[in-house]
Amino acid sequence: MKWNAVKIGEHTLNIPVIQGGMGIGVSRCRLAGAVAKEGGMGVISAAQIGYDDPDFRKDPEAANLRALRAHIARAREISEGNGMIAVNLMAVTQLYGDYVRVCAEAGADAIISGAGLPSHLPKYAKNGDICLAPIVSSEKSARVILKTWDRKYQRTADFLVIEGPLAGGHLGFSQEELEQALSLNYDEEIRKILRVRDSFAEKYGRRIPVFSAGGIFSAEDVRHQIDIGCDGVQVGSRFVATEECDASPEYKQAYIEAGEEDIAIIKSPVGMPGRALRNAFIERVNRGGEKISWCFNCLKACNPKTADYCITQALIDAVRGDRQNGLFFCGARVGEIREITTVKELMKELAGTI
Repeated sequence: MKWNAVKIGEHTLNIPVIQGGMGIGVSRCRLAGAVAKEGGMGVISAAQIGYDDPDFRKDPEAANLRALRAHIARAREISEGNGMIAVNLMAVTQLYGDYVRVCAEAGADAIISGAGLPSHLPKYAKNGDICLAPIVSSEKSARVILKTWDRKYQRTADFLVIEGPLAGGHLGFSQEELEQALSLNYDEEIRKILRVRDSFAEKYGRRIPVFSAGGIFSAEDVRHQIDIGCDGVQVGSRFVATEECDASPEYKQAYIEAGEEDIAIIKSPVGMPGRALRNAFIERVNRGGEKISWCFNCLKACNPKTADYCITQALIDAVRGDRQNGLFFCGARVGEIREITTVKELMKELAGTI
């Protein structure tokens, strides 16, 4: 399959593949830079990106913003000027506006924002040239966000990411929908979102590329999404099992050894469901949760007095390789991953050229 280059703002993606943003620490500069080097969009997750900074516990916000600048700069170096470098930023992040401003100042090409509606993203990025993309999961969410941006900020999205029910991490679906994800006719929802996109593209006289995410595993999956009308795809879980992924070897091995029966749905402290690998941590949460001994003040909607667990600590334990006590978010097709590859080889595989 020959890729069709996609223009986003002043940038051109020669390979229309976005590497999904995965936190904490799973997609930082090494992975994002390698993907961009191959002509795709490498994505740094801003979620507690400074978790390994010596001052993280004392001042997590300062550590995170400092690390975000450093990882954007390093990813740019690794990319050798190819592709695009983006940042995935959750809408429920504390100090959301500060993160947006740092992304723009540090030279990120784009911000992709979900885990809630990024209704005010343009407000914080109004003085920069950075491209903005909301993550949407339904026709309704796409219409609400694009109408809000149009009405309040007189602008539209530079591109859209449609995140389906087979994706990992925080998801815009109910637990029941996720448990029945394989039986959902999500193609029709994608077509509805594309029609919403078309109306705003016409109004602004510009093309708004769309990338679909969730369950994208092979070149056949990529072709299917492009046949529906998408411009490209976003892929998360498959990039975990690459040499360049920033996670520990133990984290990657958990993916390789996982089977379909090892996948569970867990509720985030912010109330959103997510798909993760079943382990002792998941079982403890299902039995009533864990006491939170330290709050990192990371998410707006999280109340440490009532939350079942600390998502920051669980994700840090995971990225460091604690396979029993960490939270390992994953996509629905993680059980099909069987080996470690490289970013270059994975990009070729997704294109169907190997």
